[in-house]
Amino acid sequence: MLFRLFALSLLITLASCSTNNDSVDGSGTFEAVETMISAEVSGRLVQFSIVDGQQVKRDELLGVIDTTQLVLKRQQLQAQVQAVLARKPHVATQIAALQEQLRGAKREHERLTKLVKADAATQKQLDDATTAMDVLTKQLDAQLSSLDVTTSSLDSETRPLVMQIAQIDDQLERSRLLAPFNGTVLTTYADPYELAVAGKALYKIADLSTLIMRAYITNDQLTQIKLGQNVKVIVDHGDTQKSYTGNVSWISDKAEFTPKTIQTKDERANLVYAVKIRVPNDGYLKIGMYGEITF
Repeated sequence: MLFRLFALSLLITLASCSTNNDSVDGSGTFEAVETMISAEVSGRLVQFSIVDGQQVKRDELLGVIDTTQLVLKRQQLQAQVQAVLARKPHVATQIAALQEQLRGAKREHERLTKLVKADAATQKQLDDATTAMDVLTKQLDAQLSSLDVTTSSLDSETRPLVMQIAQIDDQLERSRLLAPFNGTVLTTYADPYELAVAGKALYKIADLSTLIMRAYITNDQLTQIKLGQNVKVIVDHGDTQKSYTGNVSWISDKAEFTPKTIQTKDERANLVYAVKIRVPNDGYLKIGMYGEITF
């Protein structure tokens, strides 16, 4: 009886090992696209309350960098713009006198034209009126041209200041730390009230709703897998195993040496090909977790 039990146990163990070896076509670990978020402006972190593991939504406000100096600089530039614009001439006021004189000259020219036709005025008087009207017309044109040049010059003088204000506005917007996408904060590198310097890393974030399993297969297995193909992904789940459906999103175009931590189906192969498999995460999968795939 004892011998039968031992034989049955041995058969079950061998069958299990044989099944596992036959079913596993590759293995690897899970990873995610991790994004390092850095400060884009310098200043004190007046607000920064995120913690490791916090889930955030796209455009959620995660922190604020002190903007006092930027606001003051913006106000200074606005004052400079106003000072320049205050020098712009009031065109209507400055040409009003010439316009009135020209209207009078035109009325006089029309009156003398009628008088000459009636032989009540001389041709010289009409010529003098015509000349006076022409002179006033040219003076008005010259005045308008001068005023236009002055106005254009002052407008040009304000353009660099306006562009600087736009740059300040952009920096003010970048002072608000918004989440770039829905994801989970993996690591924070700063604390509230620390000095943030442009380019300094503040936190690392990743979208963990879908993880990427980087697995390795042998050259012989390349004919069994293709982009877009669904594969079975198996991970340990306590004393049992849990399976997921993954999708092949990338296959390396060149071979590499087998990583020491990876065992492929054909252990004699020195070179393997890396593949990436996108696996929907139900919350159990973690970065760095080990898994196996079957085609």
